[in-house]
Amino acid sequence: MYFQFLNQLVDPVLFFGLISFVFLLLSLPVVFWAVAGDKSSSLARFFVALANIFLTAQLLLRWWESGHFPISNLYESLCFLTWAITFAFLLVERSFNSPLVGASSIPFALLTLSFASFVLPDQLKVSSPLVPALKSTWLVMHVSVIMCSYAALIVGSLLSAVVLLIDRENEVQIRSNSIGIGGFRANSSVLNEYINKESILIDSIKINKAEQFDSLSYRVITFGFLLLTLGLISGAVWANEAWGSWWSWDPKETWALICWLVYAAYLHVRLVKGWQGRRPAFLALSGVFVIGICYIGVNLLGIGLHSYGWFLTLNYIF
Repeated sequence: MYFQFLNQLVDPVLFFGLISFVFLLLSLPVVFWAVAGDKSSSLARFFVALANIFLTAQLLLRWWESGHFPISNLYESLCFLTWAITFAFLLVERSFNSPLVGASSIPFALLTLSFASFVLPDQLKVSSPLVPALKSTWLVMHVSVIMCSYAALIVGSLLSAVVLLIDRENEVQIRSNSIGIGGFRANSSVLNEYINKESILIDSIKINKAEQFDSLSYRVITFGFLLLTLGLISGAVWANEAWGSWWSWDPKETWALICWLVYAAYLHVRLVKGWQGRRPAFLALSGVFVIGICYIGVNLLGIGLHSYGWFLTLNYIF
């Protein structure tokens, strides 16, 4: 562990990742202090922005050193995922200024970067030449879109978890435009109470915090689902170009399809069934578990064409 830490200080790519980890670690107590005061913290955003900048520099430096897009091994993809999560946090925080956004997103970003920096063996942190099948422009298109979709789906699902934690004693009635057709049918009587039939005016409706987070998570998950769909399509096109088959039921492909189906079910129950609040939140959180299996579980077991075979390298370590 000591030599591993020294290696991170010598290698500039690993050093930038270590600096990003420090900034994320500093932002963690700040954001939870902000949650206690129920006020968003500009200092936490500043730390996360610095971490994102150093992650950007790290990825660009690795790209320059290796000559290819820096997402070809597990370390690079974890750093890219952390970059995407922190970037998504900054965008969401800009549109919805609440400390709970950071309290749900920053710990996960810190977890992914910690795993990449301190758990992975050195063999998986070194850039290696791409195999012929990966030497394609589809590498940037497919893998980056998939990783950004994971980041958006994770952030959106963690925002759904906030719905489960706040206003637990009250029933969540979603009255924003994210409830979908089914939800509108179910709650049309609620909206009618606010319509003044004599003056044909609609009174303002106060949206509580749980409803705001439910609506926000819905929008972020929808965006992530669209990216995931685009990533699966581009992956199928690339697979046909590289191996002559659109779909081979590789374990990674299968679990990516399961992930797509989980979030498709989430959107279905919201748009068609009119589910609101806690029930779709549980479904979204189950999607995070599926992403974990698809991304980490399959990779680390060394199964299929998409794996990085981390457990297989342990035989050379001990």
